[in-house]
Amino acid sequence: MMKGIWKNQEVKDLFKAVETIKDQNKSLKDAFILHAKKYARKPNSVRNYYYMEVDRLKNDAKRLARLGIDLNKHKKNEIVYFSDKEQDKLLQDIDSLVKSGQSVRSACLKLSNGDISIMLRYQNKYRNYLAKQKSEDHSEGNIIKFAKKKTLISESELQALFMGLVRLVKRSAEETANAKSNEALEKANSDLRLALQELSSKDRQIKLLKESFLKIKQENSKLTEQVMKLKVDKASKLRAKLNREICEKTQNA
Repeated sequence: MMKGIWKNQEVKDLFKAVETIKDQNKSLKDAFILHAKKYARKPNSVRNYYYMEVDRLKNDAKRLARLGIDLNKHKKNEIVYFSDKEQDKLLQDIDSLVKSGQSVRSACLKLSNGDISIMLRYQNKYRNYLAKQKSEDHSEGNIIKFAKKKTLISESELQALFMGLVRLVKRSAEETANAKSNEALEKANSDLRLALQELSSKDRQIKLLKESFLKIKQENSKLTEQVMKLKVDKASKLRAKLNREICEKTQNA
């Protein structure tokens, strides 16, 4: 696949991924990231293409039918600004839930009726408000109007913290086990290298011994031949001497 060229199958995959993420009440950003990894694109490029394609498909019924996409599941969220009264009411409702022990995220999710995009908007609005109040408190000595969030941890947050610790301990144990395994493997490899070196050295020694043995054997064979030759020469000389002595005695007789 060439980057920049969107084939029909990839477009359908993108819209399907968005629908799946929405069904799971997750941020659309997750869908863009997943699609970017799958097709080797950048998340921001995927996001821009998605919104551009939504606008194009509104005016192209044939292409929309060919792709089999339901645009009712892909409506763009229009930004609706809060009035001062609505903003104050929202911040008070969030603060009330937070004081009861809920997290900011849980409170915003409840007030948004489970809509992730709205929840994120509420959450950002509340946190921006707190940051602004804190800044004013430091600069002017004013007291923040809303009560501070209680330090109580909700049951869901406690469970999430516990599971995080479990995962951390598990990961640490796995890393320790891997380190020990790697250490043992490295030692085994080192021992094997030493054994091979020793074996190679012994092979060379055996080869040298064989060569020495062959040389000695050859020299021994030569010496044996020389000894035999000397014996033959000595016997020949002795026989010749005896013959001469016999001839001399015969003549004298």
